[in-house]
Amino acid sequence: MTKLTLTNHVQTNTTVLENEFIDKHMAKANGEYVKVYLFLLRHLKGPGNIPTISQIADALDDTEKDVIRALNYWKNQGLLDYEIRTEAPAAVPSAEIPASDVSDIERFRSRKEFREILHVTEQYLQKTLSHTEMDAITYFYESLGMSADLIEYLIEYCVENNHKSIHYIKKVALSWYEQNITTVAQAKCNTVFYNKNYYTVLNAYGIKGRAPAASEISFIKRWYEEYCFSSAVIVEAVNRTMDTIHQPSFDYTESILKRWFEKGVHGPEDIAAVDSEYLKAKEQKMTKRENTKAPKNAAAARKTNNRFNNFDSRSYDMDDLERRLLQQ
Repeated sequence: MTKLTLTNHVQTNTTVLENEFIDKHMAKANGEYVKVYLFLLRHLKGPGNIPTISQIADALDDTEKDVIRALNYWKNQGLLDYEIRTEAPAAVPSAEIPASDVSDIERFRSRKEFREILHVTEQYLQKTLSHTEMDAITYFYESLGMSADLIEYLIEYCVENNHKSIHYIKKVALSWYEQNITTVAQAKCNTVFYNKNYYTVLNAYGIKGRAPAASEISFIKRWYEEYCFSSAVIVEAVNRTMDTIHQPSFDYTESILKRWFEKGVHGPEDIAAVDSEYLKAKEQKMTKRENTKAPKNAAAARKTNNRFNNFDSRSYDMDDLERRLLQQ
């Protein structure tokens, strides 16, 4: 009788990694980020409590800020969510860039990738970076979890649009962070779409040589995203604004587009129907007004056609006039 031996090939101390992570995420991520993800995955699947940030940092020989930056990255990718219970202000982006310690900058400068970011930024800005500017780059890299490629494109994009101020660059970085833009491809898609729309509207107004102001961006985004109008419809409204008041006015254009939106305009072909309806209503209103004033106008016309209306009426004594004439 043959002996049957059963072998259990399933190991209970194994962490399973999905192929999707390898195929779609691993190649794009910083190696330090991958280490943090794998470490967390191992502890999520195993017994015991989830390690703290300090425990992760100690286990991987990283700093706590390195770990937080990695967590921010994977959170933006939608692969994990977390809540930091310890003090970690760097994990929450804000309008103010916190000053980095000299030791932080020096520590990052030891990384070839970060040194290249600083070098490329200096090339684009054509100056030696100040400590404030290095703080900003460190903030993008450390707290916002932006990759080196994305930071390089951020600087390139801002400089090409004539914005070298680190405060402007910071606003763009925070905007991308809020929109969950984590790759250069996503950033290019975003900037191309908005650049095209913004400058289409500005050019229609005859505004050149500057970027749109914040209030103007708010109008343009509403026209494209809330009203869902095409550029052709918006440009037509801008042209009518310029023809009517002969100067750029986003408020006036807004009144036109809002009325079209309420009338159900979807494309240029619908504008003609709205115009026809408006003219018809206007003619009916004028006809009604003329009919109401017709009796008074007729009386006034008769009075106007009498050429003697400008003289006072007189009464004459014809017998007296004849007597005076005979005496002469």
